[in-house]
Amino acid sequence: MTPWTPAPWKLRPARAGDATTIAELRAVVLRPDLTRLGRYDPVRVRERLLGSFAPRHTTVIEVAGAVAGCVALRPVAGELWLEHFYLRPDLHGHGIGSAVLRTRLDRADADGLPVRLNVLQGSAARRLYERHGFTVTAADPIDVYMLRPAGIVSPAATVSSAATVSSAVTGPGGAGAASTTA
Repeated sequence: MTPWTPAPWKLRPARAGDATTIAELRAVVLRPDLTRLGRYDPVRVRERLLGSFAPRHTTVIEVAGAVAGCVALRPVAGELWLEHFYLRPDLHGHGIGSAVLRTRLDRADADGLPVRLNVLQGSAARRLYERHGFTVTAADPIDVYMLRPAGIVSPAATVSSAATVSSAVTGPGGAGAASTTA
């Protein structure tokens, strides 16, 4: 049996019309962790995204021409905040999240900026961030706050050939030119 591999993916700038689709994706992705933490509210989970959605800072991940995820990189006081990083659950574990994160961190490094984020307590996403050089700076019963200083070379980013960079930007199979502008 041949292992399943996801369709080629690409990145594109977000548009205002993406907000509802991304809010629905957020509700699906965060539901297990928010439920475990006793915090899942089907209305609030969507409203929180809709109230803070900024297309100019957001990049959409597409698979087979459909929205499959997103990530925002928002500048705040000489740093960048990594926010709203969601990927359809059926695409988890296939390297897409790592490759997308790598493109965002490369951008931050090129600008010489540290990156901050918060992740829900107990979320599997925390391991992804730790593999990419993030360390815990604070925590509360709901969130873990993490920081990655500019220029950190993480074990997940040690290969830097042109082919790897091309694959990280366009996805498996080279889906074509992808925008890395958030």
